Amino acid sequence: MSLNPSRGLYLYLRTLNEAMDDEIITDDEAAILHVLAGALGVSPSETAECLAVIRGEEKNPFDDLEEDYSGQLTGDVSTYQAALIAALDDDVISEDEWSMLDSFRTIIELQPDQHAMIEEAIKNMSNIDSKGQRRLEKLKRFNIVCPYNF
Repeated sequence: MSLNPSRGLYLYLRTLNEAMDDEIITDDEAAILHVLAGALGVSPSETAECLAVIRGEEKNPFDDLEEDYSGQLTGDVSTYQAALIAALDDDVISEDEWSMLDSFRTIIELQPDQHAMIEEAIKNMSNIDSKGQRRLEKLKRFNIVCPYNF
């Protein structure tokens, strides 16, 4: 099977590459990758192929393309928010997980005001969500580990 270039696939491959930097995908990273795959329209069969691309076993579908898939498009901020909440809701937060989220927000060129709006939304949800207080504690840790330069 051959991967068809799309922006979602591009973002997924770039994020997967960050996750595979240490050649291991942790459970935390897998959870974020699963959220991103669904949000970006990358099917389960494509995720396996993407892993082969990152390992150098398959050809990267973007190598010979001139089309630019970088930058931010509609839906990217929501995708980042979903991935951030998924990271905040799991039990253990690893440096790899933070690094992957930081990389994703760089890839989509998330702006400081957008990040601030996401934080505000997470804070507002904390009052009505059973995981809210724990999520806020982890969000504070995330901002220390991966500060957003305003």
